Amino acid sequence: MAKQVKKLCRSSRHRIIAGVCGGVAEYFDVDPTVVRLIYVIISVFSVAFPGILVYLIAWLLMPRDFN
Repeated sequence: MAKQVKKLCRSSRHRIIAGVCGGVAEYFDVDPTVVRLIYVIISVFSVAFPGILVYLIAWLLMPRDFN
């Protein structure tokens, strides 16, 4: 009974730009649209630039899944 370890990766199935939000949604087992909406809301309230910077950093650091 081996327990499967979840790994945070960019999604290849739920991607629009780079798959960062889709990967976060798969990791937490939620709908990718919800994660995208939360990301947009947080970005708008933080004057957008920090949200874009965080997305770009995540794009560079998160490995891509190859499913």
